[in-house]
Amino acid sequence: MLTPADLIRIPYTADLTEAGIAYALRSLSYNDLTYNRMRRMIAGIAAELAFRRYLAQKDIPFEVVNAPPFTDHNRHDVLLNGQRCDLKSFLISDRKQMMDIRRDPALMLSAPALVPSDIDAAEGHAPSDWYIFTFIAGLVAVTADDRKKVIEKKQPHYFVHVMPERWRKPEHWNPLGELVFKSEAEEDVIMEISGQNEGQDFFTRLVHLPAKSRVTVHDRFYSLAAIHVKHIPAGRLGLHIPAHKSSFIVSPTEWENIWVYGLDIFFAGFITRGEFRQRAEYIPVGARVFQYSKTRAKNLAVQVASLKPLHELFARAACK
Repeated sequence: MLTPADLIRIPYTADLTEAGIAYALRSLSYNDLTYNRMRRMIAGIAAELAFRRYLAQKDIPFEVVNAPPFTDHNRHDVLLNGQRCDLKSFLISDRKQMMDIRRDPALMLSAPALVPSDIDAAEGHAPSDWYIFTFIAGLVAVTADDRKKVIEKKQPHYFVHVMPERWRKPEHWNPLGELVFKSEAEEDVIMEISGQNEGQDFFTRLVHLPAKSRVTVHDRFYSLAAIHVKHIPAGRLGLHIPAHKSSFIVSPTEWENIWVYGLDIFFAGFITRGEFRQRAEYIPVGARVFQYSKTRAKNLAVQVASLKPLHELFARAACK
């Protein structure tokens, strides 16, 4: 059973968000992600990287291996005592709730340790693998007022527009040909376009688009995942692909800030996958839980307080 003293609290640093964004952009070619899901993914990757750093700082021996088949591309897992550690992370971004758990971390003990039922049933895992549950206390800036404030206060931000599925995951794997960008903005636009090349590798290109002009990009993109701009253009930005007779327009209101303003990461506890399956109860779709106002998938759950303290797992690894 966990006690408040068993919770491991570490500070969240900006480079964790940067790593999460890089991973999320690569995932767009394989996954259908809303902007909210991207932010949660970014927070989750941040927690995984922070976990590795914590192990290294504490001289706890671990290995990093490729994730099992049928999971996210380019994903890596941590092994402790030869068993995979599958981190399940929850971003707490509601301002009041976030402040509450930072002031009193014991509140998290009453939360359910959630695992989507389809994820738990996926192949490539063993009953002896570990589920490790983490909470990320952090804010997001998603409204127009939020975006204005982060710009005025010169806080970090990452404005992106995700391309439609037909551009991210084209039906036929052929070069898109010339990409013609046109700007209606009165100022120059610096943008980074990302997608895949012929070998399905992640591929980016930085483009300088002068005010009220058009630019042709000749790089051999086979898919387009997203467009990132350092500053939101005051006018519309258009993209035309002559070979496909396709066009796309992004208005000034269609840019989303996916930066996660993390403050703390809490590593809670662990449980084996096999024990979790034996003890877990179903949480139906649409249920209100500690982490979400409404769940969007069927979940399995045990109470966080019933997990084992991580120091027990670390002690086993150190004695190996």
